[in-house]
Amino acid sequence: MLPRLIGTGIPAGAAAIGVALCALWVYGYLATPLLPERDPGFSPPVVAPAPSVPQTVTAPAASTSTPAVTATTTSLLTTTPVFSPVAGLWPGFRGVHRDNVSTEDVPLARTWDASGPRRLWSVQLGEGYAGPAVRDGRVYVLDYDAQAQADTLRCFSLVDGSELWRNAYPVEVRRNHGMSRTVPAVDRGYVVSLGPKCHVLCADARTGRTVWQIDLVRTYGTVVPEWYAGQCPLIDGDRVILAPGGSALLIAVELATGRVLWKSPNPGRWQMTHSSILPVVVGGQKMYVYCGSGGVAGVAAEDGRILWQTTEWKIDTATVPTPVDAGEGRIFLTGGYNAGSLMLQVRREGKEFRVETLFRLPASVFGSEQQTPIFYRGYLYGITTGGQMVCLDLQGRRVWSSGPAHRFGLGPFLIADGLLFALNDRGLLTVAEATPAGFRPLARAQVLEGHECWGPLALAGGRLLARDYTHLICLDVTRPGASGR
Repeated sequence: MLPRLIGTGIPAGAAAIGVALCALWVYGYLATPLLPERDPGFSPPVVAPAPSVPQTVTAPAASTSTPAVTATTTSLLTTTPVFSPVAGLWPGFRGVHRDNVSTEDVPLARTWDASGPRRLWSVQLGEGYAGPAVRDGRVYVLDYDAQAQADTLRCFSLVDGSELWRNAYPVEVRRNHGMSRTVPAVDRGYVVSLGPKCHVLCADARTGRTVWQIDLVRTYGTVVPEWYAGQCPLIDGDRVILAPGGSALLIAVELATGRVLWKSPNPGRWQMTHSSILPVVVGGQKMYVYCGSGGVAGVAAEDGRILWQTTEWKIDTATVPTPVDAGEGRIFLTGGYNAGSLMLQVRREGKEFRVETLFRLPASVFGSEQQTPIFYRGYLYGITTGGQMVCLDLQGRRVWSSGPAHRFGLGPFLIADGLLFALNDRGLLTVAEATPAGFRPLARAQVLEGHECWGPLALAGGRLLARDYTHLICLDVTRPGASGR
């Protein structure tokens, strides 16, 4: 999610009451101070309830030592969104298993007519690259409202794109290749977002009401990455896992209460990168693998202790792609800016873990500046320097490349139903067979007209969600006669 860093009829009385309430709301919102550049605290969010549901929402006071600002919003809206649960699940960054491979059995189209896949809806977003998460017929995006100067967690209907609610808190974010970056994480009850200035918000997934919030800068001494936070929260059971850096490498926070369950030590004072956390099991031990500013570490899922770490993989400019679980304790790491790639092997030896380097690849063989590769049926698929799609075997050998006629820039991709869906950074969508036998494109269509189409894709119920710099669209990519409902 990091962009290219270098180079690039109401009765009169009721009406009067409504006007007064709206005026009070506007005054209260505008009077809320913006967070300063180095935030001393985290102001409580302002929540707009779902349209046509009149209600009063009071945001709880922030649990900081700074004076709290309590925002009370009354909304009397007259439009009703279309909402009906749609089968399909993409609960956060890289899908259900954090591997960018869909687990659904909805048959998908292998080709399209000249008009391309049918667009179901489109919504306008603020500038950036934040991707969607999907659950229970709802689409969640952490947007940035430049006019209000507020991070804004928005919830849409997957059916028609109607906005169900939004939850915003004031924070000044200056344009730096857009503002938004990350993908929320959602389970049955909660949705968690991480904003560009490292503010964590947990909200009720159905209503948008604030549950808790944490300012990572204030609490853990997190250093906001130069091009803003790109890390996407990981929900695992009853908790969310975050990597603040600073005084704690990783933390586990209880979803229902915001209580910190454990903190990992960080003696090297590694700082947050743009990379996200990978859950993996090695030798029967569940762990979280994270690329910090000083190296890579594996952290025990149950208590946060450091199981292993290595300084063999560091990128001076920016660490962006997330580690990839390549099976049997193999961890594939890659980056841009001439970093190339590295394959680690993690082994359990009794109660200890040992990590070694299996191979390194120069950038000329493979290096991904932004998008995380996909491990699928024994092979790695990713976009390398120059924009070509590449397939690698587990020894780091190139199996095929897409060729100069099929370049994707910094665009996103995913795999579903044996198909590779790849969007280039100008909005051209390609579907190809996901096979080591060769790059076999089946269909192409121009689905977006904007620029910098870098935000992660999501697929739920045969609906493909994609975005450019300022718009999110939903496409029907099901096979004719199939249904994602």
